[in-house]
Amino acid sequence: MKRALCWIRRDLRLTDNRALCEATESADAVAVVFIFDPEILDPLDRDDTRVNFIHQSLRAIDEKLKQRGSQLLVRHGNPVELVPQLARELMADEVFTAHDLEPGALKRDRSVREALLAQGTQFKTCKDHLVRQKTEVLSQSGTPFKVYTPYSKAWKAALIPAKDLAEYTPDLKKLLPVSDLTSLLRPWSIEEIGFVAKQPWLAAGETAAKARLATFLPKIDAYGEMRDFPAAEATSYLSVDLRFGTISNRELFRQAYAKTSKGAEKWLNELIWREFYADVLANFPHVVEGTFNSSYKDLEWPGTDEMFEIWKAGQTGYPIVDAAMRCFAETGWMHNRLRMIVASFLTKDLLVDYRKGEAYFASKLLDFELASNNGGWQWAASVGVDAQPYFRIFNPYLQSVKFDTKGTFIREWVPELRGISGDIHKPSPEVRAKAGYVPEVVDHMVQKELAIKLLSKQSES
Repeated sequence: MKRALCWIRRDLRLTDNRALCEATESADAVAVVFIFDPEILDPLDRDDTRVNFIHQSLRAIDEKLKQRGSQLLVRHGNPVELVPQLARELMADEVFTAHDLEPGALKRDRSVREALLAQGTQFKTCKDHLVRQKTEVLSQSGTPFKVYTPYSKAWKAALIPAKDLAEYTPDLKKLLPVSDLTSLLRPWSIEEIGFVAKQPWLAAGETAAKARLATFLPKIDAYGEMRDFPAAEATSYLSVDLRFGTISNRELFRQAYAKTSKGAEKWLNELIWREFYADVLANFPHVVEGTFNSSYKDLEWPGTDEMFEIWKAGQTGYPIVDAAMRCFAETGWMHNRLRMIVASFLTKDLLVDYRKGEAYFASKLLDFELASNNGGWQWAASVGVDAQPYFRIFNPYLQSVKFDTKGTFIREWVPELRGISGDIHKPSPEVRAKAGYVPEVVDHMVQKELAIKLLSKQSES
C-alpha cells in the first residue's frame, strides 16, 4: 500500500486543497501534518493572535479529520528534521505540500527536499496560494513586470478559468485511519507550544472563512464605491483567510469572475494586486532588505524613534491616524485605506524610515504576508515598485473628511473625542484641551514640503 504525507502550511483547509488532492490521487493512504516552526514562532509575543488563529484553524481541521476516521498530526520543532522523521515513521513514499515562495521558506524547503531524497522519499510541491507565480506572467520581452496595470492586463489575458481556477477535491476516503496514527499522536494545546490562549478578532477556520465570503457576496456590487470607508464594513475581511489558506484563493477568483458588476471587477483587481506583490518579491527578492528603487537605497530618514513611538501609540493628534493605530493595536487588523493613510503619515509627515513601520506591521498584522506588507509600505514611501509619486502626499485631514465623514470610526477608537461638538477631524486646541486629546505632533503642510525636498533630492542624486 502506497502511503503519502501531506504537510499543510498556508492551506489550512480540506476543501479545494491542491496538495491534499494530489496526495490522495497518488497514494492509497494519506496522513496530514502541521508543524509549528520555532524559527518562526520564537520571536513572537506569547499571546500572538496569529498563532491562536492558526491553532484554532487546526483544531477545526482535526475535528473534520476525526469525523472521517483520521486525525491531524501536529509537531513543534524544525521541519527539516521532523518531516523526514515522520515520513520514515509512516513509511511514506512521498511528501506533498504547497509552494511557499517567501525567501526563508524556499531555503527551508530545499533542505527538506535534500533530507527526504537522501532517505528515498519524494518531495512534491504544487501551486496553491497563488493563481500565477514567478515566471508565469511576463512582459512581451520576457521580463517580470514592474508596474501593476500591465501586469494585471497580462494576468487576465493569460487566464484559462477552467484550468487555472479549477477546484481540487481531495479523496478523503484515503485518509490514513487513526488506528495507524495512534503511536504518532502528540498533545498540542496552545500552551504546549509555548503560547497563551487569546481569541482572534476574526473567527478562525474554514467554516468561518466561508461564512465571511457568504456575507460579503451580497455586497460585492457596491464594493468599488464603498470599500474605502472604514466604518462601512464594505470589504470582505478575507485577507487573513488568504494568508493562512482557510479559504482557497481560487474560490475567491471564481466568485469574482461569476459577477459582472464594477464592484466585482474592482475586487478582482484587488486580488490581483496580491498576486502582483508576490510576483515582485519572487523576482526581486532584494526588496526584503532594501528599496526596489535603487535611487533611494541610501536614503537617510530623519524621523526620530520618539516620533515612531508616538505613531505606534496613536497619539499623533491626527484623529484618523490615531483611530487607525489604536484599532490596529487592539485587533491586529487595519482597513486598507487606513493602512495607506498611516503609512503615508509615518514616512512623509514624521519622516520615519518605512522599514520601521513595515516591521511593526509585520509583528502585529493578523493577515501579514511578506510580499503585500513590503509592497504596500514601499508604495506609500514612494521607494518601491509602481509606487506613489513622492510629491503626492496624503493629507490626513482631507482623507478623514472624505472617508470617515461623520467621524464614526474616529469616535469608536478615540474615546476622548466621542462627546465633542464641531470638527472631529481637526479639533481646535481648546476642544482638545477640554477633551484630554493630544495636540498635533507636527504641522502637516510643513512636513509635506520637507518630505518632497527629501525625496526629490535623493531621486535626483
